[in-house]
Parts: sequence; C-alpha cells; structure tokens
Amino acid sequence: MSSLNLDDFSDLIERPDSGTRRDAEERRERLTVRPGALGRLDELGEWLSAAQGSVPVKALRQPRVVLFAGDHGVAALDVSGRPAGSAHQLVRAVLEGASPVAVLARRAEVSVRIVDAGLDCDPESLPDEVVRHRVRRGSGRIDIEDALTAEEAERAVRLGMAIADEEADSGTDLVVLGDLSVGGTTSAATLIAALCGTDASVVTGRGGVGIDDLAWMRKCATVRDALRRARPVLGDQLELLAAVGGADMAAMTGFLLQSAVRRMPVILDGVVSAACALVGQRAAFRAPDWWLAGQLSGEPAQAKALDRMALNPLLDQGVTVGEGAGALLALPLVQAAAALAAELPERPEPEEVGGAAAVEEPVEAEETVGKSV
Repeated sequence: MSSLNLDDFSDLIERPDSGTRRDAEERRERLTVRPGALGRLDELGEWLSAAQGSVPVKALRQPRVVLFAGDHGVAALDVSGRPAGSAHQLVRAVLEGASPVAVLARRAEVSVRIVDAGLDCDPESLPDEVVRHRVRRGSGRIDIEDALTAEEAERAVRLGMAIADEEADSGTDLVVLGDLSVGGTTSAATLIAALCGTDASVVTGRGGVGIDDLAWMRKCATVRDALRRARPVLGDQLELLAAVGGADMAAMTGFLLQSAVRRMPVILDGVVSAACALVGQRAAFRAPDWWLAGQLSGEPAQAKALDRMALNPLLDQGVTVGEGAGALLALPLVQAAAALAAELPERPEPEEVGGAAAVEEPVEAEETVGKSV
C-alpha cells in the first residue's frame, strides 16, 4: 500500500490570488493603451500578477526548461517513428546543443535541465546530473503489463515533487515543461482516453516524428488494449500512472502538482505534458490555474485534454517536435505580457483646483432680447 495519495494535493493547492488579479485588472484600465488593444497579452499579464501576488507584475528573471526523459516499452510494437529504447539519443542531442529546444533555449538565454526518470540505456553513457534520479530502466509494455510497480510509481511522483521544490528554492519563476521520450505519445493517448471516456481512434495521433497508416493502426490497437487495463484503476491516479503511464510521466505529474503547491507557473508543451496535467487535474481541480498551454501540437489527445482543463493554447504553429520546443516558443509572449503590464505608463489624473478636479464651466448663450442683428 502506497503512503502517497495524490488526492491530498487538493487541500494543498490554492488558486492564484483573486484579489491581486482584480487589482491588476483595475491597473490595466488606467494604462495609456486602451484595454483590449493588446489582446491576450492583457490576460497573460493579469494571470502572472495573480500567480506572483504582485501588482504591477514582476519581470520573469529566471525561467527554466525542465525535460523529463524516459523510454516506453510499447515502442517495441513499432508505434513510434523512432526505434525503441532510443530516447537517450534525444537527450544527447539536447546536451550537445543540436536539438530544436537547445537552439531555442540558447537564443532565449534560458537554461535547460534534463531529468532521466526511465531511460533504457547504460547510465554511464550520460552525465551523472542527468541519470542520477532514474527510477527504472525503461517502462513496461502497457498493452500487456503495468508500466511501473506501485513502488516505482510512488518513487517517480516523489522525484517530480523533489525537482519542483529544487527549482522553486533556486529562484525559478516560470518553468517550460517538456519530455524526451520514445513511445510517450502512446501512453499519453491512453491516459487521456481513459480520463475523458474516449475511444482509442479519437485520441491516437501520429507522434512527433510522424508514422504511416499501418503504424497508426498498430498504435490505435495498442491504445485500445491499454485502455482495457486503465479503466479498472481510474479511481486512483497513482495506480493509473503505474498501469499505463511511465516513470517520466509519473515524475511530470508530481512535478506539476508540487509546482502548483509552490505557486510556480508552468508552460505545458505537447500531448505528454497535457496527459500528466490531466492526471494532476483529477487529483487537484485548482492545479490547472497555475498552468499555461504553450502550443497546439496537432495531436488529437492533446486538444481533448486541454479542452477538458479549459486551457487555451498560446500558439498554433504546427510544431510537433516535442522536447518542450513549442512551449519555449511561447515564452517570449509571456515575457512580453509581463513587460507591458509592468512598464506601460498610467494615464495622468485630472488636475485639481482648490481641492476638487477642475471642471470647465459651460458657456451660457448671450442675451439677445432687444438686440438687432
């Protein structure tokens, strides 16, 4: 029996401060640029104010990309565009600066942290700061077996919680969350289908690399089989993550929930982070108030999860590469919203004369009776 109950987060997570948000909205009404002229940037600035508990909003000085890495056993069924057990290659590309997220992070001057929760590779092949948190080597094939044992699921969730605490304690003021996984979109589609009561064909997409029609049909069948194993444990989020999630996804779920506890905003990337967020919402209904959807990836499961959480993506650029790249593209928008909310001047108050605001007296019509033109 696990000592961890994700439902306990419901009592720990509060919403961003509504009073601060009202103050931010009132301040926005006083700015020289008319309300609505900045579109969603107004809303983002007010959301950040509420999250920070500060009016005006403070600049984002220490954002951070956090990527959870893992291999999923279902990739052995040829449901992914990448070979099974090859997620370590994605990690290596980020470390070497040769991946999209590495290029974008370098351009934005944002640091990247990679956490190996369940890679299927020799630990000596990667730096110790990446692999030292590993829960297990790869995750089980969810169509026929559990992804994790109950103990491993708890360890993974607690790992994510610990990483969130480390980031919050080090001054990180916003996280761009992503994954480095192979087979992860299959597990994500299963989780979302189970939580939304949807059929496999409705949520199954073609992944970050893209797969052909035969691989898509195999993927649908895998999600369908995994759903049969997921539905009996829907009442317990930890059991659900153990059955059809994975070490990386359990860790991401713990990270999201603890980030909300610590009042640290998070930008979600693709379908994997959306699936973990949906599990988090089931545990704590206020938690999504601390998250932004960075981008629409085109995965049908992601769209369904974001709709269930009422999260409206900031971007729709067709970015399917994963790795947090799409969410990182949205970061400048959030930073711009903070800068505009903080730095635009307020309209000057009317000048006062004799203790009261000066009011122009109406000019009375000149008396014309008895006068000739």
